[in-house]
Amino acid sequence: MSMPPKTVLEVSTEEAEAIRQAVRTADVTTLGEGRERADLHHVGGLVVLLSDERVSGPIYDLPKPITAESVTRWVAESQAQALAGEALLIVNLDADGEIAGYSRITVWPDRSAAELAGAVRADRQNQGQGGRGMAHSFGWIFETLGVRLMCLTAAMDNIRVQKGIDAAGFTRMGERDAVRPDSTIRRSIYWEMTRDDWRMRHRV
Repeated sequence: MSMPPKTVLEVSTEEAEAIRQAVRTADVTTLGEGRERADLHHVGGLVVLLSDERVSGPIYDLPKPITAESVTRWVAESQAQALAGEALLIVNLDADGEIAGYSRITVWPDRSAAELAGAVRADRQNQGQGGRGMAHSFGWIFETLGVRLMCLTAAMDNIRVQKGIDAAGFTRMGERDAVRPDSTIRRSIYWEMTRDDWRMRHRV
């Protein structure tokens, strides 16, 4: 289960509602080619994607075990959270219409904050594009959803993702215990970045 950031921002009711509305109405196709909001017709493709341990293994907040039933429940819960303005589950389709990856953005409107998790299909990993894709997603979350803070976690042994987050300019802020859906704990490295720091770094 995603946990809100360690840093607590003061957020007005108006700002929180604007973020909720942005989540409800965001055009995810502007995040990149082949992006769609996940719905129940994507369940089969998500089961195939996430059944590969190379894809799902490092991610702590996925349903386990990966089955049609658990993924259906996960997609339905994400759709309900999207309507509440608190999450987006997005699939990335390849040229053949197959699911090549996914992103899940958890949003805390009353904290003006968000967290990003996701993965790409094994055949698309280690191709040198992950860092650019992550950076684009971070900017999209800040500017499209309107949050002022992002937090991220990565498993202690997930060096590839750690390097990508560091390269994007996020600040390491120690470690935290990430709680899996089965209530077990994964010790994780923890990062934060503010929207102002992002804009300064990328001259937005």
